[in-house]
Amino acid sequence: MFFLETAISVFIGSFLLTYLTIPKIIKIVEYKRLMDDPNKRSSHSLKTPTLGGVSFYYTLVFVLFFIHGRDIMDEAIYIIPGLTILFMTGLKDDLVVISPGAKLIAQVIAVAFILVNPSFTIHSFNGFLNVYEIPYYLYLIIAGFIMVTIINSYNLIDGIDGLASIVGIVILMIYTTIFYTTGEFFFALISISLNACLLAFFGFNISSERKIFMGDTGSLIVGFVISVLTLKFLALTPDAYDGLPFLLENAPLIAISILIVPLFDTARVFAIRIANKKGPFSPDRNHTHHVLIDFWGLSHKQASFIIGCFNLVFVVLFIVLGSKAENLGMVIFLISAIIILGYVFFKYNYNFTTLKQKILLKRKVGKIKSTIEKPKKSKLKDTNGLKNSDSD
Repeated sequence: MFFLETAISVFIGSFLLTYLTIPKIIKIVEYKRLMDDPNKRSSHSLKTPTLGGVSFYYTLVFVLFFIHGRDIMDEAIYIIPGLTILFMTGLKDDLVVISPGAKLIAQVIAVAFILVNPSFTIHSFNGFLNVYEIPYYLYLIIAGFIMVTIINSYNLIDGIDGLASIVGIVILMIYTTIFYTTGEFFFALISISLNACLLAFFGFNISSERKIFMGDTGSLIVGFVISVLTLKFLALTPDAYDGLPFLLENAPLIAISILIVPLFDTARVFAIRIANKKGPFSPDRNHTHHVLIDFWGLSHKQASFIIGCFNLVFVVLFIVLGSKAENLGMVIFLISAIIILGYVFFKYNYNFTTLKQKILLKRKVGKIKSTIEKPKKSKLKDTNGLKNSDSD
């Protein structure tokens, strides 16, 4: 009962703090002319305020201050420095743009604060692919790679209105349920707080009058928190898994299913860019959401809703499978699903820029043909009319 009261207070407080301060951020951004200018890759056509993620940062810091003490191993003290580093990195990237290398270094430093806290140490994979004990040095490598991958994956899906918010809401709902079930109330409250932030932000993000983007400031913060929650989920003790509806050894696969949208999209985009002999971080319009908009003709809201529903359905399916199937069978199923998804989206060609140019060229050719055919048809009508008049 006490947790429920705290959870409601955290949710309402986080929602209101975000909802009431975003309009102030919009006004400041417009006054200082810090808006995002559209370019050839943009999915928007008008200058739009960014820096919506600023509200996420101070909301989370406030919440961590109030719920500090519920953390068993002072996790809040280790999370705040990481949040601050990525907040500053994202803010600078939104204002003046920084190189991918500098951004990666900042992410590694932020992640290091989390890895040194013993609460996040993964001691075992509990039989996943017959792996049990994990040496500490190997944990640092694996955990560091997991967190950096999640941060960048979430950062990359923030490309259309509502998508990052919906995917984040789905992920955080699942983690809230997991941590509440396992008794990790501190992490459940963090999930609730960030979820409230995203819900409040979502209304502005899809608005046509008061639109704002979360920017790298927001996507890096949200990605960082999700990576922290994922690492904590994998570091849970075997006893904690008793209340969860899936086998202990299937936990890594459940984590992948929770993050399937950002992970699949990142892997797919990197593969396309490498195939086109470009850098993996080079900008383009090759993301899954771009395919849905550019080639399937969906709106931003439709594409975001479909991807969010897919994420939720995929997680539920894996939880059901994870309650009975062995992890080897689930691995085979996961690989099969990724191959099918890869085929569905890869068949549109490796170079989406070239393909888009072909589509535009076909449309122009079609218009030219139609303009040429119209005079021909009118001439034929005139000649036919003359023939008919001559015969008369």
